[in-house]
Amino acid sequence: MTDRLLMRTSLRIEQDIFAIRQLGREVARRVGMEPQDQTRVATALSEVGRVLLAAGPDSDVEFTVSPGGVPTLRVTMAHPMSGLVDRITGQLQQVGRLVDTMEVDDGGTGTVVRMSRRLPLGAPPLTDDRMDEIRVGLAQHVPGTPLDELAVQNQQLIAALDEVRAQRDDLARLNAELEETNRGVMALYNQLSEELEETNRGVVALYAELDEKSVQLRAASEAKTRFLANVSHELRAPVTAIIGLGRLLTDPGSDDLTEEQSRQVDLIRTSATDLLSLVNGLLDLAKAEAGRIEPNWSEVDLKAVFGQLRGTLRPMATRPEVEFVVEEPSLPTLRSDEVLLAQVLRNLLTNALKFTAEGSVRLTVRPVDGDAEFVVSDTGTGIPPELHERVFEEFYQVPGSKPVSGKGTGLGLPYARRLAGILGGGLRVDSEPGAGSTFTLRLPVAS
Repeated sequence: MTDRLLMRTSLRIEQDIFAIRQLGREVARRVGMEPQDQTRVATALSEVGRVLLAAGPDSDVEFTVSPGGVPTLRVTMAHPMSGLVDRITGQLQQVGRLVDTMEVDDGGTGTVVRMSRRLPLGAPPLTDDRMDEIRVGLAQHVPGTPLDELAVQNQQLIAALDEVRAQRDDLARLNAELEETNRGVMALYNQLSEELEETNRGVVALYAELDEKSVQLRAASEAKTRFLANVSHELRAPVTAIIGLGRLLTDPGSDDLTEEQSRQVDLIRTSATDLLSLVNGLLDLAKAEAGRIEPNWSEVDLKAVFGQLRGTLRPMATRPEVEFVVEEPSLPTLRSDEVLLAQVLRNLLTNALKFTAEGSVRLTVRPVDGDAEFVVSDTGTGIPPELHERVFEEFYQVPGSKPVSGKGTGLGLPYARRLAGILGGGLRVDSEPGAGSTFTLRLPVAS
């Protein structure tokens, strides 16, 4: 939308500066500007008029408004003399702060100064009827004398001084509040610094205690490992001797035993065999904890490993109620330790067969994101979620669980998890009571 003319006037003598100042304030008031903006527009007009009048008379002044978009009041002051741009631009530098935009250029027929100031958001809309009303009011406007203008300026100055004084009082109050706040902040900072220093001392002492406890725990763990290794090693010989003596007593070439004696000797041999299994488990676990197991890395043929497990564990899966399945591996090979891998899978399968009364025990392998996942699933009694991690503790057995065949020592799963870590992988369990258990061994395909 194009600019719409409000009024034209001219600047010829010095008294016209006061008239233009008054007219500018009146125009700004009628289009809806606030008093402070009215004073800014009037001051800008008087300053530009003074500079142009010093260069010569006969300047034309034109007031227009742009009602579209952001309503804006525009003032154009044209001087008939050309080539004044460089001369007056420096003098009007401060005036540009009173308006939103100010331009000084050579209009071809003279020098033109253009100024604009946006109307406030709450200003009445500039409709056609309002524009006509503003023009009529401006045409009836009678400029006051310079003395009247001086009185208005004095009133404006007094109002500005009152505003400055109020702002100064507010600033002094804010400074006092800020100073009080600063004192409170400093006191709080000092208090927090003291508390932080005290906390730091406590943390340092706690770390020292933790270091001491860590040393003690490490020493206790090493002592436990040495104890398990020594005791297991010392027990193997007499337990093996007991088994051998029992076998010798029941040998057909030995003296005949009564039926009761034969039964008791069989009990002794069975108990000694169970004890030897426990001793071997303790010794294996002690070796794993002491870091004495070094993997022998090679390309492992999973088909051969699965066939071996299928053959060695088949005698344990003699109950018709339980289907024992070792599926053909979908992954042909991986780089690992064949003996340790077979030991982990054997422990998992043995444990599943012991605690599955009916259903199935199944071993599968599948590639997952560059790794291999060995899955041993069963349809046994299951494990409550809160005990999933505890089953990997030494000698721990799920309360109420009873093996269907054989006896559990509580060492198979802890040993299997340690071997999984040695092989660079991990072992986890997913299980719920009554829904069976799934143990997943995840290993990298290439070590």
